[in-house]
Amino acid sequence: MATPSADAVLQLARSRFPVLTGLSGELAARFAAECRVMKVAPGTRLFDERSPCGAFPLLIEGRVKVAKLSPTGREIVLYRVDPGQSCLLTSSCLLARRDYAATGIAEAETTLVAIPRDLFDALMAGDGAFRDYVHALFADRIGELMALVEEVAFRRLDQRLAAHLLAHGPQVSARHQDIAVELGSVREIVSRLLSDFEDRGLVSLGRGRIEVTDRPGLEALAAGG
Repeated sequence: MATPSADAVLQLARSRFPVLTGLSGELAARFAAECRVMKVAPGTRLFDERSPCGAFPLLIEGRVKVAKLSPTGREIVLYRVDPGQSCLLTSSCLLARRDYAATGIAEAETTLVAIPRDLFDALMAGDGAFRDYVHALFADRIGELMALVEEVAFRRLDQRLAAHLLAHGPQVSARHQDIAVELGSVREIVSRLLSDFEDRGLVSLGRGRIEVTDRPGLEALAAGG
């Protein structure tokens, strides 16, 4: 990919992040000169647990999964970053000067603009709109993470699986392993539950797909029935 000009970098970021349109002349000039555009392939690890954080990413295109990985290979998705969004964990690491506590993986071809640490500090100190944006990012993502904790801690896995199928149906194209990752479980348990769902007439299973055949039944199960 050809290296974009400084002005192109700023315009690219502003296309997804209107908060940057109000930057002062000095901060806008620094943004254009110091930020860089990154384009990565699906499956690229953007950061790993215990790795240092050196830049604040603004996602332009693609999707990034932020997940916690266990030593045994289990994985739970904390949240995803879509175009026009940024990463809560990265902002936390930059502000606290700490290493990452999770892993970030590109799920599609992804383009982002990386704001280096020193410029991120200057934006937080010198631009109120950008500072408000980062604070709002904390509020939004913390709400999502609290909902995830509540799901994992207080809701049965069969209920969560039923809700997942309802949200992605009527035909879900996914491996059992992929669904297990989404739910913070393991493939064997998810496969067993899906087989039980099929026996009860709630779903029909095929290679790489799950078809919802009894939506009212799944809705009752997801609600705790």
